[in-house]
Parts: sequence; C-alpha cells; structure tokens
Amino acid sequence: MYATFWALLPPIIAILLALITKEVYSSLFIGIAVGGLLYAGFNPVGALEHIFSEGLIAQLSDAYNVGILVFLVFLGIMVALMNKAGGSAAFGEWASKHIKTRVGAQLATIVLGMLIFIDDYFNCLTVGSVMRPVTDRHQVSRAKLSYLIDSTAAPICIIAPISSWAAAVSAFAPEGTNGLVLFIRAIPSNYYALLTIVMMIVLVVLKIDYGPMALHENNALKGDLFTVSREGAADDEPAASARGKVSDLVLPIVVLIIGCVIGMIYSGGFFEGESFVDAFANSDASVGLVLGSFAALVVTLIWYTVRRVLPFKECMGCLSEGFKAMVPAIMILSLAWTLKGMTDSLGAAEFVAGVVEHSASNLLNLLPAIIFLIACGLSFATGTSWGTFGILIPITLKVFPLESGSPLAIICVSACMAGAVCGDHCSPISDTTIMSSAGAGCDHIVHVSTQIPYSLTAAAVSFVTYLVAGFTGKTVLSLVVGVAVMLIVMYALHFNQKNKTGEGGV
Repeated sequence: MYATFWALLPPIIAILLALITKEVYSSLFIGIAVGGLLYAGFNPVGALEHIFSEGLIAQLSDAYNVGILVFLVFLGIMVALMNKAGGSAAFGEWASKHIKTRVGAQLATIVLGMLIFIDDYFNCLTVGSVMRPVTDRHQVSRAKLSYLIDSTAAPICIIAPISSWAAAVSAFAPEGTNGLVLFIRAIPSNYYALLTIVMMIVLVVLKIDYGPMALHENNALKGDLFTVSREGAADDEPAASARGKVSDLVLPIVVLIIGCVIGMIYSGGFFEGESFVDAFANSDASVGLVLGSFAALVVTLIWYTVRRVLPFKECMGCLSEGFKAMVPAIMILSLAWTLKGMTDSLGAAEFVAGVVEHSASNLLNLLPAIIFLIACGLSFATGTSWGTFGILIPITLKVFPLESGSPLAIICVSACMAGAVCGDHCSPISDTTIMSSAGAGCDHIVHVSTQIPYSLTAAAVSFVTYLVAGFTGKTVLSLVVGVAVMLIVMYALHFNQKNKTGEGGV
C-alpha cells in the first residue's frame, strides 16, 4: 500500500468523519488508527506501536512542534492576562467610539490581519485576541471572525516577502537559485491568495453571506454570536480589572510583534553578521516565536505589576488559565501532526509526486491548473501547506527549469503555493485553521463548515485564472481576468441575496 492512493485514506476518513459527526478528536484518532493499521498490515500490536512511538511521541518530541506548542501557551497566558487586566475591555470601549458599524469592525480586522504578516500562527492568535471585543460589540459572529482571521493569515503570509512562509518556500528552491527572489517573482501569479483578499473585502462591503455562514451572521444580529457552541463567550470569562486601559492591550501586542521579529532574525543569524533579508530567510519560526512571546510575557507581567492593574498573585493565576484555554488547540494540533506522520509513513508524498510527473509531459498548458488542484488536494488531506511546497515545487522546477525562461515556470510554482494555501483553508486538520478557531474563540468544526463554501468559491475562480495563465503565459492579464470573474460572482451572490431578503444582506 506504500505510495498508492491508500496513503491518502487516513486523512480522508478523518476529515469526512469530522465534517459529518462535528466531533474532531475522535475523528482524528480514527484516521490515525486506520493509518497505523495500513502501515502494519492490519497487525493491531504493530499498529499501536507505530501510532504511538513513531507517530504521537515522535511528533511531540520534534523540536519545531514543541516550540509551536510553547508559543501557543505563552500567547494563551498573555490573552488571559490582557482580559483579566481589563486591557481587552478598554480597547473594546475605545474601538466602539471609533468603529461605528459591523462593516467597519470587519474591515478593521482585515487591515490588522494584513499588517501582522510575520507568521500565520502569530497572526491568528494576535488578531483574534485584539479584535474579538470589537467584533462582539458589533454582533459579528465568531464564525465570521474566524473566516476573516484565517483569510488574512496564510493568504497574506504567502505574498509577504518578510515572513516565515517566505523562508519556508525559499528553503525548497533548487540549489543555486535565490529562494527569496523566486518567492517574490511568484507573488503576482499567486491567484488564490490575491483573489481571497479581493473576495473578503467585497463580501464585507456588500454584506454578502451565503452557505452556513448566513445562519451564523443572522443569529449574531439577534445576539447569539456562536449559534452552536458558547466556547469562549465573554460572559464565561473572569471579571476584568476596572483599572485597565487601552495601553494594557496595545503595549503587550507591540512588544510581542517587535519581540517575534527580533526572535526570528536572531534565529536566522542576524546578530552573527547575516543581512536582515538572509536572516529572515534562514530563520526558525518556532524558535523565534517562542523567544519573542516569552519576552512579551515578561514585559507584560512587569508592566501590570508596576501599574498595579493586577496583583502579582492574580497574574500568576493567569498562567494556568491561559494554558487551559489553549488545551483544545494543543490537542487538535497534536492529533493532526500524528495523522500527518501516518500519511508520511505510507508514502503520500511519493504517490502525489508520481501523479504530477506522469501528467506533466502531455498536459503542459493545463499544468498550472492541474498543479493547483493537486496542491489543493494534498494540502487538504495532509493539513500542511509547507509539506505541499516541499513535494511539488521541486517537481515543478524539473518540468519547467527556471533557466528555460518559460513564463509557466513561475506560474506553476505559484500554483503550488496557491493550491497549498487553498487546501490548508478547507482542511479541518490544518494547523492554521485550528489556530484561527482558537484565536476567534469559535468551535473548530463550525469554523471549517462555514469557511469551506467561501474557500471553494475562491478556488473555483483561481482554477479558471490558472487555465487562462496556462494558455496565455501572461501573469497580469490572467490576474485581471480572475479579478473580473470574482467581481461578477460576488455581484451575482449579492443580487441573489438581495432578492431573497429584500435588502442588501445582513
């Protein structure tokens, strides 16, 4: 069963079960169990050994993964501190005087998400903690907030030259190629990311909602921000300090951003003589985020203690509160990583590589669109964008070497990146999707089920755009066509919604 379609069966089972049952933990574990049984030839003892020793334990002993979990805990503690100190409430009060409408609250979320482009994990949790009080006041559903966070995480990082994603893509460039230059050249033809941004802004401005999201937004207008689950509700949080000011949220966030940037360039050797760009390209996001978040946590504790906004004992009490708040995300991430380990051990990467290489010779003009679909499927099944880059980008550059001068070389590399982000958006086992749910305080399956129709709309338009690019080889022309098609689709949805409601939407 190695390197066959069977290698993709465990994640497919896990994803389908999660969407059907709305229960993510058992669905992920069943997928893991199927992967272990396939690997061990249905020997239950061998399967258990593989699941735990080479799966769960191996993933949780991986230094990068542990760093991400530590970063999650530190950020969870900071959010608990900011809430307890009254910083989040004070910011919500301040924002309510400057942001007057639901549209304004959503646009502010988008702008903040675009500004925090360093790393997708960092983006999801930071934007969520800052904007949640604002969107709650303007009755924006947690499902919609999750979508806005997720759509300004990976899609922004994948077109930002200074980000952990740029460093990841650069690492997969062939020897002798400047990976950062390759990344920058691919930005204009990263159609899914660019069209997702266009779509998101038009959805907010025209007040368009469809699919399951429409129900959540209608319920939010009636006062129910959750519809399904009240996890993370404001009235479930401990009472905030009356001494809190806007600075009690802004200062920790600013220090967090600066700390994470310094931490990332430190891990890339900036203070050992590397240039800023090279240090970012060589950075270890896991190490950088841990260092930056720890520094921000220490500064936050000192700031609150000096200001006497919180007694030291209450500050220490937030350590366990922040950890507990991140337990669901940590559990889902751990199981998702284990499922990925099962998929890797069954040769999913080799299977997909073979499919791409066999289709390349006969379908050159269709290849950008085909690579986009394959990247979507692989990222959806495995829950990893970066793993998809590592598999498909080297194969693409073998078919279209950069030295050939073919415009399809860069377009196909972009298709790999765009498809990986698209699959990542739709997948319940994607770490970025999990982080977006945690950042918004939204039920994870609710976030997935409400976001998929939006992601598939952007994916369909992107597929058409890659078809145009494959036959014309014109990056800008194809993007103009894609934006035009997206606007037509959005206005069609707007017109349909207006006819149903008799208004401009919710």
